[in-house]
Amino acid sequence: MYFLLSHLSFMDICYSSVTVPQMMDVLLEHGAVLSYTRCAAQFFLFTFFGSIDCYLLATMAYDRYVAVCQPLLYVTIMTQKTRLSFVVGAYIAGLFSALVRTVSAFTLSFCGTNEIDFIFCDLPPLLKLTCGDSYTQEVVIIVFAIFVLPACMVVILVSYLFIIVAILRIPSAGGRAKTFSTCASHLTAVSLFFGTLIFMYMRDNSGQSSEEDLVVSVFYTMVIPMLNPLIYSLRNKEVKEALRKILNRIKLF
Repeated sequence: MYFLLSHLSFMDICYSSVTVPQMMDVLLEHGAVLSYTRCAAQFFLFTFFGSIDCYLLATMAYDRYVAVCQPLLYVTIMTQKTRLSFVVGAYIAGLFSALVRTVSAFTLSFCGTNEIDFIFCDLPPLLKLTCGDSYTQEVVIIVFAIFVLPACMVVILVSYLFIIVAILRIPSAGGRAKTFSTCASHLTAVSLFFGTLIFMYMRDNSGQSSEEDLVVSVFYTMVIPMLNPLIYSLRNKEVKEALRKILNRIKLF
């Protein structure tokens, strides 16, 4: 779990680093000039790290499934070679997804002012600038969006379905609570990450509010990567005790 978590943390750092400097520049200067090449590079890296995040979260769900449903076989199933294969597979799949989406997005015909009404080069604002026949590229983008998001969600949902069944078979309430606590951090991270992505990308682009999109994008590019270390570290008793002391001090004031 911690091997996979280390890669997820690294991806979160990269994921935020791609967009946050540009975001700060836009907010402080009330706009920024971005070249076509730089916009394409930002879009590629953002998609690349975001896709890897999705694949890693799905892999971590399978890891939890093995830990809960087949605990005696965990060491033989999740070997170092298996874990490494999962991570390498996530990186390769993320690279392929990013390449296809970037090539499809930036072979579209753009017209008008070429002014992106957003804080970084993301897909919804780019699609608003398109003109002409873009049916083929949009189909490719949608197909890969369906492949990445729902495919990862299916793996997560199926894994947790087996986990819930296994937890319900545990006779004692204490045993059920202890087993569920091993999955609570991952389930929270998955709900936050996929919830915002679904809200942002799996809906009709027409009539969307730019302010609404801005809030959502800040949430999944800045807030969630900052929350993930806290979510996972709360499993640690020392961290829980330190947080409890801080909250008690705040109540005193």
